[in-house]
Amino acid sequence: MGKTHLAIALGRAAVEAGHSVLFTSATALLAALSKAETDGQLSDRLMFYTKPKLLIIDELGYLPFERRSAHLFFQLVARRYERGSLLITTNQVVTQWGAVFGDDVLAAAILDRLLHHSHTLMIQGESYRLRQKKKAGLLGRAPQNDG
Repeated sequence: MGKTHLAIALGRAAVEAGHSVLFTSATALLAALSKAETDGQLSDRLMFYTKPKLLIIDELGYLPFERRSAHLFFQLVARRYERGSLLITTNQVVTQWGAVFGDDVLAAAILDRLLHHSHTLMIQGESYRLRQKKKAGLLGRAPQNDG
């Protein structure tokens, strides 16, 4: 599928165009926000993630959020709303985000801000990594090319 690869390429293009970019996984982002909250430095950490022109968050929704993490993520989205761009990779369709965030109302509030002024790109197909493993003979047969 190549979601992460595409996100990195778009981030690189933004850097080459002179914009500030920060790339992080959703897991690392939430761990950093949670630690900052525990340490009494949440405002500073939110500011850190608000500053770049483009914030890329990779692999959102691969693991469900704990309630506190979902609220921290909302705070970040709300702070960045109409101030900077977000690029998010996920394997979850937006109709499943209530389960990801553990709260349909919170998911709706997050999506309201994320989808306003957004472009959504759905990538369908087999995972790039799985396809490579199949080609290497590690996971069954590789798909045949008819062309």
